Amino acid sequence: MERKKYVIFTAGGSGTRMKSLEPKQFMLLDGLPVLHRSILAFVESCPDVKVVTVLPKEHISLWEDLCIRYPLDIPQRIVAGGITRFHSVKNALEKVPDGVVVAVHDGVRPLVSGGLIKEMFSRMQNLRALIPVIPVTDTLKSLVRNAEGHIVPTGEADPDRSRVYGAQTPQMFLSEELRAAYELPYDTSYTDDASVAAKYGIPLSYIEGERNNIKLTTPEDLDLARFFI
Repeated sequence: MERKKYVIFTAGGSGTRMKSLEPKQFMLLDGLPVLHRSILAFVESCPDVKVVTVLPKEHISLWEDLCIRYPLDIPQRIVAGGITRFHSVKNALEKVPDGVVVAVHDGVRPLVSGGLIKEMFSRMQNLRALIPVIPVTDTLKSLVRNAEGHIVPTGEADPDRSRVYGAQTPQMFLSEELRAAYELPYDTSYTDDASVAAKYGIPLSYIEGERNNIKLTTPEDLDLARFFI
């Protein structure tokens, strides 16, 4: 029996690096809020997907207003986030039942394609976790910032870029397993959901991601997203 589909959108950014007073997930991208576009990417490709949106408590009313101003007639469970992304996802998982496939997606990755979403949900009928990754193309250096703020060598060998990939979202899991993983104590080494799942012992599978599936962090990212659209 095919598992039902859920998606958790993490949207807790403050917009600091975007140099904007408005949180980046609410900024307009070609006439629609960024988070709006991220949600539409999933709903348009998988109309039966259930949506859980995680926001800072102080931004929930703003998002509700935006859903009226830019009509988003899609049922969604809105959840108040925690002090870190880890705690926000843990809160959201309380709204996701066992026995489904759950995707966790950055709310500020609005350019993910419907093709990738559908392919990942399809593969997840036979997998326990699936992570999109892209090869790193830049030359890598092993460096650190010292006490004076200067960037200096660590003394370690530079990483071999042919063996290094960058992880994207959505990251997909069996809901009951991801919820169990999030019962682990919080650790600063958890940089994404895959790192939490791996720590718990969930075997990870990988799929080629998309260059256009960028995370909007800086004004330059927003300009690039406008170009792609």
